[in-house]
Amino acid sequence: MRDTRTIPASELIINEDGTIFHLHLLPEQISDIVMLVGDPARVDLIASYFDEVECAVASREFKTITGTYKGRRMTALSTGIGTDNIDIVVTELDALANIDFATRRTKEEFRQLTLLRLGTSGALQADIKVGERVFARTSVGFDGLLNFYEGRNSVCDLDIERAFVEHTAWNPLLTAPYFVDADKGLFELFSDVTREGITIAAPGFYAPQGRWVRLKPQDVHLNEKIESFRYGDRRITNFEMESSALAGLAALMGHKAGTICTIIAQRIAQDACTDYKPFVREMIEDALDKLATL
Repeated sequence: MRDTRTIPASELIINEDGTIFHLHLLPEQISDIVMLVGDPARVDLIASYFDEVECAVASREFKTITGTYKGRRMTALSTGIGTDNIDIVVTELDALANIDFATRRTKEEFRQLTLLRLGTSGALQADIKVGERVFARTSVGFDGLLNFYEGRNSVCDLDIERAFVEHTAWNPLLTAPYFVDADKGLFELFSDVTREGITIAAPGFYAPQGRWVRLKPQDVHLNEKIESFRYGDRRITNFEMESSALAGLAALMGHKAGTICTIIAQRIAQDACTDYKPFVREMIEDALDKLATL
């Protein structure tokens, strides 16, 4: 059922120039296909493949370029790091697509977006090598973001959640983990250039991912438990920091979303590659070509 509320100015902030608060975009400046990256510089890399650039907007860590690739209109947008930023980006993209800024009401006709995150990640299984790409068929949220939204259980796999909590003896002081699937169509579209995975989105880079620099993680064995977890023939493959909120919010809103990550660190071998730009470039090229077919 369509929401018929008039959204207050404090809930949907529109700037004086008519743009949405954080992204500083006008509704007409986004396409139906949006590629999301963490690094603003990666937006420029994606746009370097565009045949034409329609607009470029930068605000804080959020940089947006909309253009065309092989005749298909596309948008590249940087989110910065973390699920809190995904909360901002996905909510504001949805508002740009589906809220009438003049009336502050939901439009009668729903506009569905395709949101594909292209990121980097650390592998949690020994057979996943640096340079490979993992499609997060399922994302695991350690961040707790989706738990703040009504309907959370309707888009999550509650059985695997229970199995995971039991297997890891999950500390109740931590946020409740949630498991949510990516869009099936996107998963199938990229199945020939990625490997299927269950991807954890952590709320930090260090202790939340089991790293120990000076501050000791509260459970130094958590990563071992994660690595050994099995649900049927499925296993958890990699760590990153955004996929869960993207998959969850998109599912609740009715958009198509998925995350592809290039592996740049091998957590089991305790190895990392800092010269990963060629791998990322290949990921972007494949993403552009496949998205252009939609």
